[in-house]
Amino acid sequence: MARFIIRRILVMIPLLIGISFLTFAITNLGPGTPLQEFEGNPRISPEDIARIRRNLGLDRPWHERYFVWLSDAIRGDLGYSLINGASVTNLITTVLPNTLLLTVSSLLFALVFAIPLGIYAAVKRNTWFDNVVYAVANAIGAIPSFWLGLLLIILFAVKFREWGLPGFPSGGTHNLRGGGDLLDRLHHLILPTVTLGIVSLASWLLYIRSAMLEVIRQDYVRTAYAKGLRDRAVLYGHAFRNALLPLITLVGLTIPELFAGAVVTESIFAWNGVGRLTVTSATNFDYTVVMGTVMMLATLTLLSNLLADILYAVADPRIRYD
Repeated sequence: MARFIIRRILVMIPLLIGISFLTFAITNLGPGTPLQEFEGNPRISPEDIARIRRNLGLDRPWHERYFVWLSDAIRGDLGYSLINGASVTNLITTVLPNTLLLTVSSLLFALVFAIPLGIYAAVKRNTWFDNVVYAVANAIGAIPSFWLGLLLIILFAVKFREWGLPGFPSGGTHNLRGGGDLLDRLHHLILPTVTLGIVSLASWLLYIRSAMLEVIRQDYVRTAYAKGLRDRAVLYGHAFRNALLPLITLVGLTIPELFAGAVVTESIFAWNGVGRLTVTSATNFDYTVVMGTVMMLATLTLLSNLLADILYAVADPRIRYD
C-alpha cells in the first residue's frame, strides 16, 4: 500500500504541472489585465501605467512569467496579489477551512440521506415509496445548483421572516454582530450545504437503488436470509457491502464536482471560501491569486481520488495494490 501511495503521489506531480501551465496560459491570454482600471483613468499617465506594469512583471511574455512562477511555487512561494499585495498563501489558508467545511458537510449530508433511502427504495421496489423517491430524485437532479440556492434563500431566509418564522441566514459564515460560536456557524452552514449536496444526493440515491436491486437478487443474500439473519444485518452487512465499491468510485468522481460547485455556492451565499476568492480574483484579473486557488483545488481533487482508491482496499480485503 505504501508503494502504491508513493507512486500515485509521484504521478500527481506532472499532472499538477500540466494543470498549472494550462491555467496560467488561459488567465494570461484572455482579455483584460489587472491594470485596466488604471488605463481608463485620465489622471494616470501612460508612463505611470508602464512603470506599474514593469514593477509587476507584466511587461514580460507570459511564458517567461510562468517559469518564474513555477520555480517560486516549487519552493512553496505562491507570490503576492497583484491587487493588494497580500500573500497568496495567507489568503488561501485563511479561507481554505471554510471550503473544506462546506465540501465535507455536503458530502456527509448526501451520503447520510442517499444510503438509507436508496436501500429502502430497492427493498420496496415498485411500491409507492419507490416510485415517489425515484421521481423526486430525478427532478432534484435536474435542478441547477445556483437556481436552487436562490430558491432556498427566497423561501427560508426571506419568506420565513415575512411569515414570522425563524429563518436562516442568507449569506456569510457567521453573524458579524456578536456571532461566531458553533451554533451560529452551523446555522449559516445549513443552506449552502443543502444547495451543494442535494444534487449529489439525488444521483447517489438512484445509483445505490440500482446497485442494491442487482445485489439483493444474488444467491448469497437469499442464503443469509435462510440462515435467519435479521434484515438489517443482511442488507447492510452483506448486500450493501458488495454494492459499496461502485459507490466509492462514484463518490470519488463526484468530489471534484463538489469543489467546482463550491465556487458557485460560495458566491451565492457569500461564503468566505476558496471558491469565492477565486471568482473575486478572476473578476479583478488577479493572476497570482487565481493560480494559487486553482492549484489548491486541483491538489485537493487529486488527493480525494487517491483516498477513494485507498478505500477500495478497506471495503474489499481482496483488493491489493502491492
